[in-house]
Amino acid sequence: MRAHDSATAPSPIAVSTAPTITTGTAKAAKVPAGTVLAALGVIAFSLTFPATAWGLEGFGPWSLVAVRCVLAALMAGGCLLALRVPVPARRHWAGLAVVAAGVVVGFPMLTTLALETSTTAHAAVVVGLLPLTTAALSALRTGVRPSRTFWTAALAGAGAVLAFTIQQSGGALTSADLYLLAALLVCAAGYTEGGRLARVMPGWQVIAWALVLCLPLSVPAAAVALSYDTPQLTAHSVAGVLWVAAGSQFLGLVVWYRGMAAIGVPKASQLQLAQPLLTLVWSVFLLGEHLPVAAPLTAAAVLVCIAVTQRARS
Repeated sequence: MRAHDSATAPSPIAVSTAPTITTGTAKAAKVPAGTVLAALGVIAFSLTFPATAWGLEGFGPWSLVAVRCVLAALMAGGCLLALRVPVPARRHWAGLAVVAAGVVVGFPMLTTLALETSTTAHAAVVVGLLPLTTAALSALRTGVRPSRTFWTAALAGAGAVLAFTIQQSGGALTSADLYLLAALLVCAAGYTEGGRLARVMPGWQVIAWALVLCLPLSVPAAAVALSYDTPQLTAHSVAGVLWVAAGSQFLGLVVWYRGMAAIGVPKASQLQLAQPLLTLVWSVFLLGEHLPVAAPLTAAAVLVCIAVTQRARS
């Protein structure tokens, strides 16, 4: 199938000159639309851990992840059927399988297991290493080599997050940390492959097909998990499941992949340096967790690193 065929028809997200959005006065800096889309994805993802914690109030970890995958896949499949989207070319299915394994199954399962014994604040800062991991895997996978300035700022941001994590955990890795570190690797692989695929098919179709690909496994998994784990349906647990299914697993990834296709995986990934800090805020307001004293200093350091990576030449 050639690039102009319907299943891989080029969309506005795939062009190299992404549209821009001007804020404030005419002299204000123009923000690429891809950056705005990727930032919306980060905001959606920042609510994932608090929503998962809510979901765990009424669901077990296995049933929560399985139900989350099924609900998201039903939404995605409905959109694909309604718009009569043709099946992707065979050469794209291997990449979609990587997205499914990393983003649809691996990351939700591993982080949910971690959150059984970890606070959302601690989990958020560990996952703050995801931008660097994604940028590194993207460089290996796509051959794109960001500048030295980019890598310096990215490493500095990751270092700030890592120092914060070590300080909070007392210098010792727990089983939750190991789950989270494994989640980093599988999620970075899924983001990298998804960003590559989003250049040859609309970004929403990437995650939609990945979700549908998991249905043969997620439906029986949900049935088995729910048979052993009767959910307690409370306002928090229902809201948590609905958000991780609709916001985190589908809609957030739609805008995220569109943003990555427009501005590139390395730059988009660095916007996620703000995700742990946003999650810290949500954990205070939604879960009543204590905000660490070092969080504002980490926030300032990370935001500076984000600014540098967004200005650095690829």
